[in-house]
Amino acid sequence: MSRIDELRLMAKVARLYHTQGLRQTEICEQLHIHQSTVSRVLKRAEREGIVRTTVSLPPGTHTEIEEALQERYGLDEAVVVDSLEEEEQIARDLGAAAAFYLDNTLKATDVIGISCWSASLLAMVNAMHPSQRARSTRVIQILGGVGSPNAEVHAAQLTRRLAEAIGGEATLLPAPGVVGSRSAREVLLRDRFVRQALDLFPKVTLALVGIGATEPSRALASSGNVFSPQELRLLASKGAVGDICLRFFDRTGAAVNTELNDRVISMELDQLRAVKRVVGVAGGRRKTQAIRGALAARLVNVLITDLASADRLLAEPAIASKKAVKSR
Repeated sequence: MSRIDELRLMAKVARLYHTQGLRQTEICEQLHIHQSTVSRVLKRAEREGIVRTTVSLPPGTHTEIEEALQERYGLDEAVVVDSLEEEEQIARDLGAAAAFYLDNTLKATDVIGISCWSASLLAMVNAMHPSQRARSTRVIQILGGVGSPNAEVHAAQLTRRLAEAIGGEATLLPAPGVVGSRSAREVLLRDRFVRQALDLFPKVTLALVGIGATEPSRALASSGNVFSPQELRLLASKGAVGDICLRFFDRTGAAVNTELNDRVISMELDQLRAVKRVVGVAGGRRKTQAIRGALAARLVNVLITDLASADRLLAEPAIASKKAVKSR
């Protein structure tokens, strides 16, 4: 068979398959050739550029940026959304994207852990609707949520409402996120109901977490679960750039260990690393360094963020994490 004959056959088979939508068996019958020949010709047509696959990205989708984030930071998945550079709007947009992500990826066997005092996670719960599909059986609060009764983002509300949306059972952590002393924490850790929640942490398969900057958000500050300005200065002097569940880390994602850790009741960073899927929902200029630190140490393996934050994360040079990463 001459070269032009080969090209003619490739073009004909490719048009029948890709343009006219015929199945390979139908092409075999029409052209009187073997199915193995059809398969081989289609593959060769792709190799030689006769068939090219193009994907036209709809406005508002950022697949290439998501793929770049995944490659750069070793993420399993990234979701990038359009949003204005305004914290409340970012929280709403990220929450809506997180609700869609959870609705489409949640398995009936998942055990969810959720942090609290996060405007983005509250927006996620607000955007969720009850579903009839098989869902998770348990939602566990992984950061103490007792705080100011006037705080909008109350952990118990988040945990219960998420459990209701997925038809699951809520397990609350009935303790503050930050207590006044180490001895106060030790007393609370002996409480039967607090212990019940903590003992379930190793069973979490999907953690939904906010990523906080060192300076607390309005939601966190209003809850009362914050350190004093002097204590925050201590954390900053130790290199802290952000936190997950009030567990602070530096720009490489390494834990910042101070005596303040002994006053926090939440999932620890090493426990978080053991969770199979950790979804970080965070964005905005104020949180960029915190997000970057969390990504550097693989504290999260799914990131939902805004476009401007994604651009900043990709624009900065890579940094090496001090913490060895265990495969999940």
